[in-house]
Parts: sequence; C-alpha cells; structure tokens
Amino acid sequence: MSIFREYDIRGVVPKELNEDSVIRIGYALSREIDGEYVAVGYDARIHSPELFGYLADGLSRGGKKVLDMGMVPTPVNYFSNYMKFSIDGREVTPSASVMITGSHNPKEYNGFKITVDRKPFFGSDIYRLGESVDTLTLPSPVTDDYIYPIDVKSAYVEYMVNQFSDKLSGLDKKIVYDCGNGVAGIVVPEIFDRLGLDAEGIYIEPDGTFPNHHPDPSVEENLSDISKKLEEGADIAFAYDGDADRIAVLTRRYNIKGDQMALLYSKFMEKPTVIGEVKCSSTMYDILEKRGAKAVMYKTGHSNLKVKIKELEADLACEVSGHIFFNDRYFGFDDAIYATLRMLELVADGMDLDAELDSLPKTYATEELKVDTTEDMKFAIVEKIAELLENPPSDFPEITGLIDVDGIRIVFEHGWGLVRASNTTPVLVTRFEADTRERAMQYRDAVYQAIDIARDSLEK
Repeated sequence: MSIFREYDIRGVVPKELNEDSVIRIGYALSREIDGEYVAVGYDARIHSPELFGYLADGLSRGGKKVLDMGMVPTPVNYFSNYMKFSIDGREVTPSASVMITGSHNPKEYNGFKITVDRKPFFGSDIYRLGESVDTLTLPSPVTDDYIYPIDVKSAYVEYMVNQFSDKLSGLDKKIVYDCGNGVAGIVVPEIFDRLGLDAEGIYIEPDGTFPNHHPDPSVEENLSDISKKLEEGADIAFAYDGDADRIAVLTRRYNIKGDQMALLYSKFMEKPTVIGEVKCSSTMYDILEKRGAKAVMYKTGHSNLKVKIKELEADLACEVSGHIFFNDRYFGFDDAIYATLRMLELVADGMDLDAELDSLPKTYATEELKVDTTEDMKFAIVEKIAELLENPPSDFPEITGLIDVDGIRIVFEHGWGLVRASNTTPVLVTRFEADTRERAMQYRDAVYQAIDIARDSLEK
C-alpha cells in the first residue's frame, strides 16, 4: 500500500512497480473508468516504456482501449483529455488519461498520475484502488488489438504557437532554459523556434538517467548551470522538473517562487480569484486582497488545487514549488510550459520582473524544513499541536490566529509558521516567514518546541 499515495501512485522499479503489480493496477483502474478509451503517455525514464506495456495489458483486460501518445510531458498528457481522435473511423475523446512518470524523484522511481473524466484521481480513490489490487482475479490477456497510436504533441505545440504568436513572435529578449534531461525537451525547443524567440536550451535531450543534474528546479544546486547562462548575458531563464509540470523562473537577481509568480501573473487580471496553498507567503494573500482580488488559501498538492480551481471557477492557482495552474484562458491544470509562455507574455507587455519583485514588502521565509517522524505519528502530532496551541505555553509568541485548512498555520503578529503532515512521506513539513530573520527563527524554535511536547505526550 505504500506506493498508493495521496496524489498519485509512485514506487521503485522493479521492486514495487513490476509486471504483476502494474498489470493489476491497470485492471483495477479499468473498473474505475466508465468510457472505452484511456490515453497513456510516459516520461523519459528508462523503464517507462516497459511499464506502459504492463499498464496497457491491465487496462485491456478490463475492456479498455489504450491511446498511446508515447513520450510526452505531463501537461501534454493532461491536454489529451480535451482532444478528439479518429479511431476505427470515428471520433473519440479519452475518458481518462494516465501519465507514467517519476516526476522529480530519483531515477529508480516511477509512477502514475491519473485523470478520470478530466478530474484528478487521487486521495480516497487511489487508496481504494490500492486496497482492491491484490484481491482482484485477473481475466486472461486480450489477444485483439487494443493499442492505438495518437499524436498529442503536435496538437499541443500548434495550440501554444497559435495562442502566443501575436504577442511573442520576435520578442527581443535573450532566453535560456534547462530541460534537465526530462521531457520538456520534446516540445519547448519547437515552440520557441516556431515563435521566433532568441532561446538557448541546455540538457534538452531526454535521458532518464539524468546525467547532468537531478530534475528538481526547487533545489537551488540544480539551477547552477542555468544561472551561469544568465550571468553570461541572458535576460530570463526557465527550468523544468522531470515531467514539465513544475517551473522555476530566474532573472539575474531573483529566483521567483510560485507565490511570487502568482502576483505577477494576476496583476493585469480583472478582480481574479487566486488560490494558493498553505505554504504561500502572507505577502501574496495581502497584496491580492489589496488589489481587489479574491485570495483563497487551500491544501497543498497539485490534485487538490486542480479540483479547487474548477470548484471555485478561479482564474489561477499556485504552489510555492512551481506548480502553476491557469484557468484563465486555459484548462486549469498545472503546466510549466504554458506558464513559461504566460511569463514571457508579461515581459512582452513591458513588465520589469525585477522592479515588480523589488516593490514587494521585504520578508524572510525559510525553505520547507522537514521533521522526521513515522506514518502512524505524523497526523497525530499535528492534532496534538492544535490542542496545545489553544492554550499555548506562557513563553510562546503571541498567536493572532490558527488556520487548519491543511495542518496548522499559526499566525503571529509579525509572521507565521506552518506544521503539516506530508501526504507522501513520514515527515512533518514546516515553514516560517516573518518580517526579519530573527523573528522567523524565534517562531521556528517555538513551534519545534511544541512539536517535541506533542510527540512526547503521544509516546507516553
């Protein structure tokens, strides 16, 4: 059951994801899908094509036909849900899609991001699927044809070129980008070339061994090579994770975080609704409200935000880590390539990114700080902290509010602290922000003391 996680299915190949387990997953998933056609794509990992074969086998045993889009970025996979394909002389739309990807995990990992009826398949759906996998009796393999090749990539590229050619064609800026040997390299160079942009890419060739650096742009050390390109005279830089649903945007002075991107993207939207996760800066929420926007704080996780953006008919959603979701002029899913083009559109419209960021209130925020615990204890500790902070110790910094939308976000007079249980690993995730570094560290120390008290009380 450890491979069935809150947002997706993810495990080590072949220890956890192998012929038997993946066929069973495919068959179990087929029982969750009403329609006949399932679109499946995969990332650059060396075992992804093999897992595709096993998954297609399992889906076919449940009566599904597989639309094979080959190697594509995750956003291209999501895009397939909005397309029609000519199969056996008739037009069909996928009832579901599956992206085979390990995202930014180490190369031995792989997994499945699932969309059913254009909605993320996650949480209780995935856990229920996991519980059924070992109990199902597998039907015999299907001998008739059940795999149909489709070309989603070309349609996706054409869509992006059509959407942005008026604004971006011939943009007079030097652009550099790092695909990290992930699947962004399959579409980004072609889009930039067709838009006539002055763009130079590094590590474009997909290679699932990731020979140059780990494909996680939220880790500073993975941005060192693209940062050098900026120092050599480029105007703006982009970096992508392994499956291209997460982005980093860099200028010569800033590594722009997801919540800062949301402020930039939304500046010229008319009274937008913008959703942020609980890790987003209070600066983002405050400025949005001052602009007349509706700012909504919600749970961390790309699946949670995809559901919420549709529920509220919001314009935009973001995670600090670089998942950006546009419902304004787009389909509401996280797409780092589309986010790239929307950022360049702002630049083409004359926005000075550095000046915009210079104008923001100065705060100090930590990165995500993780506290090791156990699967059994992590949620219990958060609940115990919530109880403790209803009547906090006398030496605890003054609390002005508690937000329990996802873990506990503790609002202090000059900042905030967050404690939440990770949905994917046995850790507590914490983050702190304040008007000075000293206060942020004070809040961190106080919250960590509360974590220790909560843990000790549960262990007695």
